[in-house]
Amino acid sequence: MPALTGRIVAPTYAEVLRTPGAWKFYLAAAPARIGIAMTGLGIVWLVHGSTGSYAAAGSVTGGFAVAEAVAGPQVARLIDRFGQTRMLPVTLLAHATAIALLISLTVSDASLWSLVVAGVLAGGSLPQLSAQTAARWSYALRDTPLLSSAFALEALSVGIAFMVGPGLVGIVSSSTTPAAGSILATSLLLVGGLLLAIQRGTAPPPTAPGEHGSAKRLLHKRFASLVGTNIGIGLFFGSMQVSVTAFAVSRGTAGLAGPLYSITSLVSLFAGLVYGARRWRTAPETQFVIAFIWLTISCVPLIAAHTSVTIAVALVLPGLAIAPFQTLSAVLTESTVHPAILTQAFTWVNSGGAAGMALGSAFAGWVVDGHSAQYGFVVALAAAATATLMAMTVKLSGR
Repeated sequence: MPALTGRIVAPTYAEVLRTPGAWKFYLAAAPARIGIAMTGLGIVWLVHGSTGSYAAAGSVTGGFAVAEAVAGPQVARLIDRFGQTRMLPVTLLAHATAIALLISLTVSDASLWSLVVAGVLAGGSLPQLSAQTAARWSYALRDTPLLSSAFALEALSVGIAFMVGPGLVGIVSSSTTPAAGSILATSLLLVGGLLLAIQRGTAPPPTAPGEHGSAKRLLHKRFASLVGTNIGIGLFFGSMQVSVTAFAVSRGTAGLAGPLYSITSLVSLFAGLVYGARRWRTAPETQFVIAFIWLTISCVPLIAAHTSVTIAVALVLPGLAIAPFQTLSAVLTESTVHPAILTQAFTWVNSGGAAGMALGSAFAGWVVDGHSAQYGFVVALAAAATATLMAMTVKLSGR
């Protein structure tokens, strides 16, 4: 990644966690992060184990994902209005009930449409834990130089959860029953969510009645551009998942698909640690653009790679930009919107990424089926370039 002006501050993460109450809510949310990372794949195991159909499993998880993207910001609006400590237990109960309904319908061989409805209910009630913990960091460290490091720490923990969660759900579901992954995921989410809910001292206060009008700031050009960059990065991730898998399968090394894709994630975790340990003098908006320019450039070697070794080396490069992007996206979102609607804003950004990933996977799959994995990497390049243009819009739009 191109050099930026900054200096290493080794104690930064320790300073962040010494913030009153910080380590308590950070650790409390850890089980919930893993549970959320397990949920989607857990549903795949659950539905496929009963129906024997990946198409049915895809329909249910698709309904789950769409409902999460659409309903998530509306749930977040209620959380901003009434507070995390009041709304989090309600959403946890609703989600657990929906998952229990889905499991019950699945094991009783119910119709596909009823499974999809239950999946929609589960996705629409999924608690937006990442948005809520990000809002807590903002409440505790707003207008301090430690906030960026706090967001980097949050991105690191989410990244670890999404590395651990899918593997865990696969082990549990394959070694016991297909429903076990969903049961464990929901249990972890309930435990972590309730532990977070009782951390009252670090929760942002509910929105005051006079602050309702501040929601109009979500229509700001700068915030819309931030959502656009997240749609772009989602398109990138979705196309990369399909393209890396297609590359491995086409060369008779299907077992390498997972390890190859994890290279980018591992590099991202390392880059995030280094990035968060620095205090940067370069403006966040400028860093944002640089990260996306690097992401775009890093896609070019993927198109030219033709062996497992060269693709492995090429997959290192995008990882250098991903964690900084995630941290900067949170920093810029926090500085753009009114504190009273921060949970909504973080959720809209996350929903943009989820929607982009779904579209990217579908489009890249269509392109790869008609051509080759290299063309899938071209889709990833186009997605990164589009996100770069949106990042430039963020920089030009001001606050």
